[in-house]
Amino acid sequence: MSQVDQYAVFGHPINHSKSPRIHTLFAQQTQQELIYTAQEVPAESFTSAITHFFKQGGKGLNCTVPLKELAWQRADSLSKRAQFSKAVNTLVLQADGSLLGENTDGIGLVTDLTVNHNISLHNKRILILGAGGASRGIIAPIMDKSPTHIVIANRTVKKAITLSNEFSQLGNITGCSYDEVKDSEFDLILNATSASLTGDLPPLSDNLLANKGHCYDLAYSNDPTAFVKWGLAHNAEKSLDGLGMLVEQAAEAFNIWRGVRPETKEIIALLNSERN
Repeated sequence: MSQVDQYAVFGHPINHSKSPRIHTLFAQQTQQELIYTAQEVPAESFTSAITHFFKQGGKGLNCTVPLKELAWQRADSLSKRAQFSKAVNTLVLQADGSLLGENTDGIGLVTDLTVNHNISLHNKRILILGAGGASRGIIAPIMDKSPTHIVIANRTVKKAITLSNEFSQLGNITGCSYDEVKDSEFDLILNATSASLTGDLPPLSDNLLANKGHCYDLAYSNDPTAFVKWGLAHNAEKSLDGLGMLVEQAAEAFNIWRGVRPETKEIIALLNSERN
């Protein structure tokens, strides 16, 4: 009797992860037999945990905070997306036993924006708030959609400039302070900080959002995040959180692992209906 294929998400904290639910729904929908669990793995335990997981027959792994950079270092080979982002959220066991590192975050975001919400990125002025790992994972897939300009604003200006320089070969991208964008207008503002989950926001001026502009918080919560509320208060045409991105990046990982892409809209609708 063959063992059921094992998958997991590692992170710290991980208790509230929706990933096991999402992948179980994907498996049911696509008639795949697998088990997907969430495992509490702090950074200092990552090396031993990953070794144990794959020795016990694991086939694929997702990594979330604070493990994406460690997974990037651990992977034996990297996709182009992962090379650019210097972060890995999906590990794939290859036939020869090596681990391929992928990053599906950016494609998950772009799919949610462009397919699920019909928000075009072409020729748009885009502001990314924050210059950490979340920003790093989304820049290249956004650039693939040919925006006019991406601006990365961060409290530590040096981080924003360094990040923009890393991706400058892909197109028009600059890094600056929050103060330096206060007189600019953007068609799309992406919050890649975690601040809004605790009710905090970067220092945002009231005129940042262009007419018919959109706001998107990469974080998600049962209640509207502080940034989603900010977007609504500033007349965003749509002000969204990252639940759809979560499902879409999971679908991309599932497709890489299993060779079949789940339908996501009904699952996003189900998870949205369960909020509160």
